[in-house]
Amino acid sequence: MNNPELINKIKRIKLIISDVDGVLTDGSIFISGDGTEMKQFSVEDAAGCALAKHADLPIAFISGRYSEATTIRLKEMKIPHVYQGDLNKTPPFEELLEIYQVDLFEVAYIGDGLVDLPVMERCGLKVAPSNSHFLVLKIADYVTQKSGGEGALREMIEWILHGQKLYYPALEKMRDQVYLKNKSTSQ
Repeated sequence: MNNPELINKIKRIKLIISDVDGVLTDGSIFISGDGTEMKQFSVEDAAGCALAKHADLPIAFISGRYSEATTIRLKEMKIPHVYQGDLNKTPPFEELLEIYQVDLFEVAYIGDGLVDLPVMERCGLKVAPSNSHFLVLKIADYVTQKSGGEGALREMIEWILHGQKLYYPALEKMRDQVYLKNKSTSQ
């Protein structure tokens, strides 16, 4: 990464906000004959969110569409701030700025669709999965190599943490507190 302006944007990030459909998923929605909705989420994104948590970098989600599957998945991931069911993402965005006491330039947003543009345009760092709408790709500071539903959020998180020099300390913290936490008691 040789772009000084982009490096400065990354260093200032204190909050990540993500869309859901098209970022955590590939945008597909499966509805069975009895009306049950199903979505497919990548475990890679959950790992990325856990890594961000260990770097003390909070993550919130804003989805224009309500989905019980989204509620279940993000609850499982222990995400404290999830907003769903309104195509106007500005009010929850403003609320998140208040909750986390951050300025616009301290927010990174990842989204893929037209509904994300009004919020993305205001953020300090704009990220888009590679399969995003062309207008979203046009304003993105970074386009992930991964498509939505394939670990695009994890890729973004790792990219930011590398840029902030927090990746390896967070990985070590996660390793010690999660992966090895029971090792000392089982020996």
